[in-house]
Parts: sequence; structure tokens; C-alpha cells
Amino acid sequence: MSANRISAPVAALFEQMNLRYAPPAGAGLPTVSPGTGEELARLPLTDMAEADAVIARAQAAFLAWRAVPAPVRGQLVRLYGDLLRTYKEPLARLLSMECGKILTEARGEVQEVIDICEFATGLSRQLHGLSIATERPGHKLLETWHPMGVFGQITAFNFPAAVWAWGTMVALVCGNSAVWKPSEKTPLTALACTLLFERAAAEFGQAPDHLVQLLIGGADLGVLLAEDARIPVLSATGSTRMGRDVAVRVAGRFGRAILELGGNNAAIVTPSADLDLALRGIVFSAAGTAGQRCTTLRRLIVHDSIRDDLVARLKSALGSLVTGDPLDEANHVGPLIDEAAFTAMQAALAAAREQGGTVWGGERAAGPDGCFYVRPALVEMPGQTEIVRAETFAPILYVISYSDFDQAIALQNGVPQGLSSAVFTRDLREAELFQSALGSDCGIANVNIGTSGAEIGGAFGGEKATGGGRASGSDTWKAYMRRATNTINYSNDLPLAQGVKFDIG
Repeated sequence: MSANRISAPVAALFEQMNLRYAPPAGAGLPTVSPGTGEELARLPLTDMAEADAVIARAQAAFLAWRAVPAPVRGQLVRLYGDLLRTYKEPLARLLSMECGKILTEARGEVQEVIDICEFATGLSRQLHGLSIATERPGHKLLETWHPMGVFGQITAFNFPAAVWAWGTMVALVCGNSAVWKPSEKTPLTALACTLLFERAAAEFGQAPDHLVQLLIGGADLGVLLAEDARIPVLSATGSTRMGRDVAVRVAGRFGRAILELGGNNAAIVTPSADLDLALRGIVFSAAGTAGQRCTTLRRLIVHDSIRDDLVARLKSALGSLVTGDPLDEANHVGPLIDEAAFTAMQAALAAAREQGGTVWGGERAAGPDGCFYVRPALVEMPGQTEIVRAETFAPILYVISYSDFDQAIALQNGVPQGLSSAVFTRDLREAELFQSALGSDCGIANVNIGTSGAEIGGAFGGEKATGGGRASGSDTWKAYMRRATNTINYSNDLPLAQGVKFDIG
């Protein structure tokens, strides 16, 4: 395939979505399918000069967009959601082809974008402030919310559409423009999402040009977004290492960062648990997306009395999963994204063995040359060792024993990350304790459900090394707006607050 050309399978999917795109000639960014090893496309990289121009255009778009009433802005997002309903299947296939996610999960991700559009459309009529009691007679005290400006977003490969929609759809109804730098591993999905949005904007007819724009390239573009003062809000999804760098750069210019970073998620299984239910929740959370979710279950904290039984069941269930082509609907587990991910997985398993662990599974599975399919691994550990406390982005499930529920909670909380957590129990006291201030220290704390598969209505994000950000759901729209406190004096007097006297004349 010549440089900057789209492969036939990708071109066919673009054709199904009625997208016209012809990359210019010249060297570009190669995109390789992790499922087949085939090159899908070569797309032009955004250079620094063009990236600067993109941000300038986004600033101009914001100045026009902020004047459009919020419910009207919501209608653009609604149109986009309708367009995605029409093209859900080809977009899901493109997503699966590019990031290696099995097709049912890819369809679920596109559905999540559609759901976020519905959420944001409803939100566009509920961006509310407050009327606050005032101590001064003849006065009114209010709190109002206003658009921030250009919203910047950096997303990871594993959710190449949904995470973008979490932020951008909400940012749009809040009156912001948006600039998106997707992972350089999944630019095609980003390109398709952006082109479809441009079509919705053209149909809408009231959106300024360049309302949503795309930057294609590597970490240098992320640094630009983090350091540019024209971007008051920046959302970044990825590793804790990346987030630490972004946070410092954004804070250095007094910007606002929304960080959704690593997760080393745990589930506690108690003696009272329904083990059939727990088994289903554990297996999907541990093996879904080949372990490449920030909410993937990585630590299983099991009571001594049921450990042997549950481990035997898990080996049987994990062993029944079929690893292979993500576009084949008979398969449960697709490939790791690339060789670096496979190398990191094998290094983690080697470290687990050195630290006293017994490894089951984890070997490379059959697949095309250049692809890295693996069997999910289950690792029985003597305790929460150094490797267990580190996140490895792969399907590795560490099993640790506990004897006392307080000990289980301490193990759950005893890692740097704090994204998602779960407990399987039929004991009301254990469930309530786990979700109390004395229980899980994570942003997500579930009972009798796994760590993966969050709904869009709840605020998504975590604490500690997960970054503390909340990307979408609940009242997270406030992160995309600025707050103003307003006092109105409708009297003929001018009393000061706190009884201060300052008479003149």
C-alpha cells in the first residue's frame, strides 16, 4: 500500500458510512491492525505549525458557539447521536479492526457514544446555577455557570471513541469548542468519528466552522495541548506516568486538568458470596478487552475458606475462553495492542514467579505473524507483592487470600491506584462497610458486580494515582464550565457584608 493510502477493508467501511476521505501524498503515520498485522492506513501527521492553527481556529469557533443557547447546542449533539445509530455497525467494525476489541465490545463502545449523546442532549436543558440566601436586605445572591473556551482531549487506544465522547459531547453542550488528540495507535476511529460529526454539524447549520478538530500524531502534540494557555480545560486518559507529566504542565499555567489514569482494580470474594454470580463477573472483568481496560480486574482477594474452590472454577472458565480474530463473533478475547504490551505481560509474569507466585496460563496463543494473542493468566500469590501493586495492561489476574474482612479492605486499598473495586457478598454489613467511608477508597465501589462495565449516568473516574478526575456522568459538566458568583443590589442602600461600616461624606 502506498504512503497515505487507506486499505481496501477500511475504504469499504468508510464507504458504508458515506465518508469521503483521500489522504494527501507523503510520509505519514502507519496504523496496523493488532488482529491481523496488516497495515490499515497511513495518515498525515499534524505538524506543530498546523496544530497551532487548529487551536487558533478552535478559539474562534468557541467565541461564536458560546452565544448559541445551550438547548440549541444540544440539538447538534442529538443529530450526531442519530447519525451514529445509522452507522453503528461499520463504525464498530472499524473500531474492532483497529484496536483489537472483540466485535460485541466494539458495538457496545459505539452504543456508549450514542448514549452519551442522549445524556448530553438532556443535560443541555439542565445547566443550572443557584439562588443563594443573602444576609443583606434588598440584595440577590446567585451562582451562574459559563463556557470555559477550548476543550482539549488526549485519549488512549483501548476506548478510541467512547472516552472522546464522554468529554467532547458534554463540553459542546456547555458551550466549548474541542480539539482531540487520539492515540497514535487508533487514529482511524478518531478520523471516522470526526468526519461523521462534521456531517452532523453541516446538517445542523448553526455551528461555526472548526467546532471539533483532530490532531494526529505523537506525544509532542499532547505536550502542546498541555502547555497551551488557550486551552483552559484538558482531559487526559492514559497511564499514570503520562498523567503526572500532563498535570504538571497544565498546573504550571493554571489550567484545569481532568485526569483518568491507571487502575489496579480488586474484587473481594467473601464466604457468603454467590460463587456462580461472582465467577461471571470476575471472568469478564479480568479477560474483557484482553485485560486492556483501566477498569480491568487485576487483583482477586478471596477468603481462605473458598479460595481453592473458586480458583478451580476460574481456571475452568478462563480455559474455556476462545482467543482469536476480534471480528469473529465466536471469540471472547482479541489480541494485545502490540509487541510492547506482550513483552510487559511476560515481564510481569516472570516477576510474579520470582516473588513466589504460581502462574497458570499467560502464554502466547496462535495468530498471524506480528500479532500478539495471549491466554488470560491466573496467578496465585503468597501476598500483595511489588508486582501485584503495579498495573500491567494485560489479562493477568492475581489471587490473594484473606481471613478477616478488615484485612481484605486493607489489601484492596493498599495500592497506589484507586479507580474501580468490587465486593461479592450476601452479607449486608459487609456490603455497606465496603461502600462506606471505612471501605473502598476507589472512585467506583460495586457490590455483586465486576469492576468493568460502568454505566454513563454515574461519574466515572478514580482517586490517588488514578488522577482524581471525573470525565463524564452525574454533575461532571461543572468541570467543563466556569463558575461565577453574582450579587445584585435592587435597593437604595449599600450595606456591606459581615457588618462592615465604611461611611463616606
